[in-house]
Amino acid sequence: MNFDFTDELRAHITANLAALEPTLREPGGLRHAAVGVVLLPDSAGRACFVLTRRLATLRRHSGQWALPGGRLDVGEVPATAALREIHEEVGLDLPADAVLGRLDDFVSRSGHLISPLVVWAAEHAGLVASPDEVRAVYRVPLEELDHPGSLSLEPLLHFALMDTTVYAPTAAILYQFREVGLRGRDVHFGHIEQPFFAWQ
Repeated sequence: MNFDFTDELRAHITANLAALEPTLREPGGLRHAAVGVVLLPDSAGRACFVLTRRLATLRRHSGQWALPGGRLDVGEVPATAALREIHEEVGLDLPADAVLGRLDDFVSRSGHLISPLVVWAAEHAGLVASPDEVRAVYRVPLEELDHPGSLSLEPLLHFALMDTTVYAPTAAILYQFREVGLRGRDVHFGHIEQPFFAWQ
């Protein structure tokens, strides 16, 4: 598959997401958060997604690899929260129509209900890491998700990306995005275990 950042790729992903009936959950006693699988080009015109490394000093999920996102404010819907958090964490100010679709809600071991949105950032603006939350921010080419052997299911689901290892919940969201958004398959989470460090 061609992973150039083009209108054709946007249409392909949008159509695949539209065919999905995402599993949505009520927060109940969970902390509701929204994250973005943010798609944007690199300097070579390749389609990438945004991956962040959280500050080691944070109270929750310190030092972990993550998609940009965070807690919903009172009265917010997931799409609004995801766009707000993307702006706060990595400096991209995106309109409502940047949202291409939604993936399954994911319940984390740390007591969060995570609502993932796929977002198209059609700009070459630089990414700016929030000094309060983000240690570093990266553009990861989509082709890395598609490499044979990049995804492993044992002992826990994880992706090998950028010479590191990314675990669930981030890896689970990226897995569904790859299968649904890129490959057009009807794939849902089910139960995906997370490493102990992600339980906090």
